[in-house]
Amino acid sequence: MSHFEKTTLNKVIRGAKRATYDKKTVFEILDAGIICHLSYEINGTPFVIPTAYGRVEDTIYVHGSMKSRSLISSLEIPKVCICVTLLDGLVLARSAFHHSANYRSVMVFGGARHVESDEEKNQALYAITENVLQGRWDEVREPNQKELDATKVLAIKIESASAKIRTGAPVDETEDYELDVWAGELPFKSGFDTPISDEKLKNQLEVSPSVRLACSYLK
Repeated sequence: MSHFEKTTLNKVIRGAKRATYDKKTVFEILDAGIICHLSYEINGTPFVIPTAYGRVEDTIYVHGSMKSRSLISSLEIPKVCICVTLLDGLVLARSAFHHSANYRSVMVFGGARHVESDEEKNQALYAITENVLQGRWDEVREPNQKELDATKVLAIKIESASAKIRTGAPVDETEDYELDVWAGELPFKSGFDTPISDEKLKNQLEVSPSVRLACSYLK
């Protein structure tokens, strides 16, 4: 199927016209993000934590320490919820009420599975590292056995998801278009600044290709 089935779980109610359940769109937004917000519950109290992630087909991987409360708790509930939001700009209207933002967001639901094999754990850590900075994995030392043993990795299969996207200009009340107030879109672009070399860097090494790729002005 090219779409996620619309259910009571993933159905977008508010601003439904901005919703899409297209898998390609959902995956593109996930792949464009670096940090997701993972929900979990401890003793009936909800928590949300930001964390790096990586996607492999219909699975999202997250990682942390073996004693991570968020990861342990995620394994104890039927489903977790993961959210990713990309801000594309501010939408400045003529009235305070109609100010908004242009954005792309995804909400994912799925059960969490503890990754136990070293092979899959390495694949997951590769996916996370490459999602954070493309090309970095091949530049660094891979995790050793001690590090793998100290790392807990969860695989969350994307069982249900929806995306919500806003684009375009502000929408004002008809009478407000006559106001002498500037209105429009203020595009937002995130990017990396100039790299700062570690003071303990050996032999004044040049900035690595993955960093140069992320900072296009260094090319």
